Amino acid sequence: MLDLPIDYRAITADQQKIWATGDFNQIGVRQNVRMAEALVQQVDPHAGTRVLDVACGSGNAALIAARRYCDVTGIDYVPALIERAKMRAMAEGLEVSFRVEDAQNLPFVDASFDVVLSVYGVHFAPDQAKAAHEMLRVCRPGGTIALASPMPTGWSGEFFAILGTYVPRPSGLQSPLHWGTDAGLEDLLGSGTRSISSEQRTTLQYFRSIEHATEVFMTYFGSALRAAEQGHGENLREDLKAMFSRYNVASDGTAILENTYLLTVATRA
Repeated sequence: MLDLPIDYRAITADQQKIWATGDFNQIGVRQNVRMAEALVQQVDPHAGTRVLDVACGSGNAALIAARRYCDVTGIDYVPALIERAKMRAMAEGLEVSFRVEDAQNLPFVDASFDVVLSVYGVHFAPDQAKAAHEMLRVCRPGGTIALASPMPTGWSGEFFAILGTYVPRPSGLQSPLHWGTDAGLEDLLGSGTRSISSEQRTTLQYFRSIEHATEVFMTYFGSALRAAEQGHGENLREDLKAMFSRYNVASDGTAILENTYLLTVATRA
């Protein structure tokens, strides 16, 4: 039997609904911001640098770059997150162009940006090859593509594996963890770059307790809410509590979850 072609448009629409469920800002603004800070610091863009934050969520990396007086654009396909990013920029008096767009079809001409960033963002695009191609296309030759990527091992690997048992990926799709491997990066970016350098980094996620950490994800993370809608909420809750406990490095009754991610800097060919 022949394999049917993957309907990326339908999958993208469904994933957009999942990410629009809950309020990912409640997680990203606390837990992903440290990775965004590390990524921008590693790239070290100067004032006037043209920066694109792909799948920016509520704007963590974009806002950090804007504080350096970079010329920043942030895109995400969840309108509510883009509205939150605009509110954050306005509150700080920062000039950032936030737009509702799809990482798989960037509305920019070739070589529009000096730096293209993504923090746990582009990794979830259904058509990874297309998203990678778009990042390469809009980055100027000699420019930088920088990623903070979830890895198959550690907290991220286990977290997405657990979610995948309740909300499986559509058949034929690569895991977002593909970006968090040397082989995956070579596959996705190797043909369009002249160098790719990666290193494992550690970030900490702070919560009041393991129960609180579990409740945050069950309340605000779209895939967890989808699992609950399908009747798997209690089982997922118990699985997350057990997994979070394994990565808790706090000893005072609170929860500090240790997550290892891959920080990658590639130079556009």
